Amino acid sequence: MNKSKFTTPSLSTEQMLKMYRSMVLLRTLDQRLWAMNRQGKAAIMASSQGHEAAQIASVEALQKGKDQFYTYYRDLGVMLSLGMTPTEIMLGFLAKAGEPLSGARQFPTHGAYSELGLINLSNVVATQITQAVGASLATEMRGEDSVTIVYFGDGATSQGECHEAMNFAGIHQLPIIFFCENNKYATSIPLKKQMAVKSVSDRAEGYGIIGKSIDGCNIASVFSTVKEAAHRARNGLGPTLIDAQVERFLPHTSDDDDTRYRTREELELSYQRDPLILLRKKVESIGALTSKLQSEIEQEAKLIINEATQIAENAPYVETSEFYNHVYSNG
Repeated sequence: MNKSKFTTPSLSTEQMLKMYRSMVLLRTLDQRLWAMNRQGKAAIMASSQGHEAAQIASVEALQKGKDQFYTYYRDLGVMLSLGMTPTEIMLGFLAKAGEPLSGARQFPTHGAYSELGLINLSNVVATQITQAVGASLATEMRGEDSVTIVYFGDGATSQGECHEAMNFAGIHQLPIIFFCENNKYATSIPLKKQMAVKSVSDRAEGYGIIGKSIDGCNIASVFSTVKEAAHRARNGLGPTLIDAQVERFLPHTSDDDDTRYRTREELELSYQRDPLILLRKKVESIGALTSKLQSEIEQEAKLIINEATQIAENAPYVETSEFYNHVYSNG
């Protein structure tokens, strides 16, 4: 274990620009997938717009190739940051051959990519939390210097599996980070009707673990908080529950109508916390982002997504002869 004292890290200009590029690419991909759903090309879409800083900065704070990542259905940014390509993600949304998570056999972005430490995503709410705790216990039993992070929405914290997982992790002081992407709605149910406590992080005390509420739209806040949580986990100091307060700019999924439960005025206020705009203003203020570089970043992202779209649209569907692969033994 690393017994060094934790020192709050500061983000370099290079790190901020790197994350800004990633966030622009993610937003461009997300917008394209939403449009393709509206064109009838992608069956369903859960947008990550408003969650970009929380997802990308949290991965940047951990160790790819060593740590384990359990995501949920809104985590396109985590997938991109771990090394999935826009083409691979696009193949999944169009259910085309070559999709690496499930071979195009599940919902988009569902399955596992073990080479990237991306584990068995399901859209059954909160099931990944208990699975992540089990994986964290396994790494501790093997004596590995590995941290597990599990992502979920605020709605998942009302599920029994979430409570069981945090209780077990607290008892055994496991090296795990519970990362709640709190956009204030469990589909259409606002936070105040989900829980009586003031914030998600208040629940941590009941499990004997550390709980922190942070601005999930601020990359510096996310990065330093996850870094500290990982340091605690690697030093045998147990789990951390991070309540990353983010925004959800679009409906719960492409099948949802959010005008039925939130006002346009509320949505306009949320746009003021757009993580892309906040980070752009930050790097502009220190002279690291010029209008020329901004244009180059946006153009590069558009070219990458255009290429991914073309490849995915031209890719074949999975052969029906492969239907039973990985279902029954061929031996």
